[in-house]
Amino acid sequence: MNDQIRAREVRLVGPEGEQVGIVPVAEALRLAQDTDLDLVEVAPTARPPVCKLMDYGKFKYESAQKAREARRNQSLTVIKEMKLRPKIDPHDYETKKGHVVRFLKAGDKVKITIMFRGREQSRPELGFRLLKRLADEVTELGFVESAPRQDGRNMIMVMAPHRALKTVGQRGQGDEAETDAPADV
Repeated sequence: MNDQIRAREVRLVGPEGEQVGIVPVAEALRLAQDTDLDLVEVAPTARPPVCKLMDYGKFKYESAQKAREARRNQSLTVIKEMKLRPKIDPHDYETKKGHVVRFLKAGDKVKITIMFRGREQSRPELGFRLLKRLADEVTELGFVESAPRQDGRNMIMVMAPHRALKTVGQRGQGDEAETDAPADV
């Protein structure tokens, strides 16, 4: 920026984005001072380096605002985990399935882990069948993002909510907050 530029000649771009041409650095600095702007090197590796006349403080402020807005608009992906065993009781299975349904409705991904112990490790098809059954039963809420795979003593599958469902779930949470606020007043 300004006096820190070491090249003898630079390709100068004006404040409105117009090409001024290749000029000596001294003349570019003089033009920057005349217009009360900064000379900023935007492409230092080009031959000759490309410099632009701009208000550097305003540029930094606007880029910080854009970065803040991008952070505000990004959604945080939450992965919930549900652990099962191959010999699970039907009622326990329904309870765990209810939790998976609740997580998917809220727009969260769900990592389903089946833990094998002892002799159960020799029968991975039981875990695979259980995961397949669970995926089939909640298929209207989510899809299998990562197919079941054996990982040591565990079998892991990841399910993600459908896109349309995810936006509805997030909008639903915001709508509840808005309706609760006037009731308290």
